[in-house]
Amino acid sequence: MRTAKKLMLTPVLALTALGLAAGPAAAAPSGGSAEESWTYQADLGEINDSGASGDIMITLKGDQAMVTEHVEGLAETFMDGPYPHVQHIHVKADGSAECPTPSADENGDGIVNTPEGGAAYGEVSTTLTDSGDTSADAAVDVDHAGIKGGSATYERTIDLDDKTKDAIKDGRATVVVHGLDPADQSTDVQDAKSPLDDSLPQAATAPALCGTLADSQMGQPPKGGPDTGGGSTAGTDDTVMLAAGGGVLVAAGAAFAIARRKSSKTSAD
Repeated sequence: MRTAKKLMLTPVLALTALGLAAGPAAAAPSGGSAEESWTYQADLGEINDSGASGDIMITLKGDQAMVTEHVEGLAETFMDGPYPHVQHIHVKADGSAECPTPSADENGDGIVNTPEGGAAYGEVSTTLTDSGDTSADAAVDVDHAGIKGGSATYERTIDLDDKTKDAIKDGRATVVVHGLDPADQSTDVQDAKSPLDDSLPQAATAPALCGTLADSQMGQPPKGGPDTGGGSTAGTDDTVMLAAGGGVLVAAGAAFAIARRKSSKTSAD
């Protein structure tokens, strides 16, 4: 009778001991309390028959935005140098942000200039410069234009104010890249000054690319760890628990086998 009790208690004790040892490890947090992030992206389509294309991804984490962008097919040169394409995040006060259509050309000069496109994409909120100021004050800072030349990759982490962050999250933010080749424009456009800065030709600040930012997960927080867009660790926790449970069962089986061997030997003696 005493031997039978030992046979029953041995695997139970093994299960209990290993279960207690595995429990805290499985439930332990995987790291510190990292701040969540959300990723937004946009396909950049041509405006004013620029012939350009591109895409942009913005990951928001706290007050910072990690921006990665690629463009190609833009005007390549200006004044014997790489064309300085200023670019911005435009925001609307309300309603959904959009990119303007040719019908927005109010003065009939053949292009949609920046103010004419404002009804669709709103006002400049953030300037995507290559360094320095990123506020609306740098909107026509061609010396620090984020894109220079016809094709380029832009990468920069910048601070964003609440106004811009809220607009991005609400679907009220649009990325606009400016700068058309003056040689491809009508005489009226070539001779006109920019409505944003009369020291620049109108073509220099006219929109060339546009795309409305949208959640990269179609309305859901991005999957994965905090650095790639938030998400859940539930799958990882389940895996850990299953692995721990498997280990407990294997160990218990081994303990039971050992106990049986001891019992058999005792009976034989």
